[in-house]
Amino acid sequence: MTSPAAPSRFAEPFDGDLTNDLELALRIADAADSASMSRFDSEDLEVSKKADATHVTEADLATERVIRDLIEAERPSDGIFGEEFGVTGDSARQWIIDPIDGTANYLKGIPMWSTLIALAIDGIPRVGIVSQPSIGRRWWGATGLGSWTNTPSGSIRRLAVSAINSLAESSVSFQSIEQWRDADELPALERLTSAVWRDRGYGDAWPYMLLAEGRLEFVAEFGVKEYDIASHVPIILEAGGRFTSFTGNDSLGERSSLATNGVLHDDYLMLLHRS
Repeated sequence: MTSPAAPSRFAEPFDGDLTNDLELALRIADAADSASMSRFDSEDLEVSKKADATHVTEADLATERVIRDLIEAERPSDGIFGEEFGVTGDSARQWIIDPIDGTANYLKGIPMWSTLIALAIDGIPRVGIVSQPSIGRRWWGATGLGSWTNTPSGSIRRLAVSAINSLAESSVSFQSIEQWRDADELPALERLTSAVWRDRGYGDAWPYMLLAEGRLEFVAEFGVKEYDIASHVPIILEAGGRFTSFTGNDSLGERSSLATNGVLHDDYLMLLHRS
């Protein structure tokens, strides 16, 4: 199931005030963190498989319920699109949520997983939260309000992408080789890794946040759903970066993503799609 609104240009101007929505999203993230951490690394964690053979834990379900309960209480007219319970409502305002992004890590007790919360208005992600409570980190942003993170020392820092303007000096995260093979894009991956300074597969939401912090210049992956990436869009855009599908379209529904520091976005697209 996809968002009910047609994809729009992510950088379209927005003249509303998102302060209250961002504050709500942060409170939702606090509640979600409590729910997810209460079962993290538990020996008796209940795990099952969904119809698509991916894992789901009791914590995925419980965390999404907590998020939905708060949204329904605070914004009863808004729609919700969540990984575990699908779409409810058909409002132009839609909360897009992934209660635990990185379930495979979560069920193994590996701390690299996140809760993703986004608010899309007319199909454009305007508010985004990426919360990684197992390592005490969170990133957030909203159109016109900047994007921010809490540092390990506890202070708040505004995010800004890097100013690197050369492919040869850039550092990239490509997720997994399997993704690129399944998408029939291994030649593009080989061109990419041969052209840049450094390549790593950091995985899931974290590399997008490293990009927003100015530590990477490129992140791309395939097989993603709207709830895997919607939260990243306003954070990266407000940090000065750019976010599209792998083909260069401003769309959440193409099952691919390509995020950059903005300066190099077109250069990466030309490199990846060179015949």
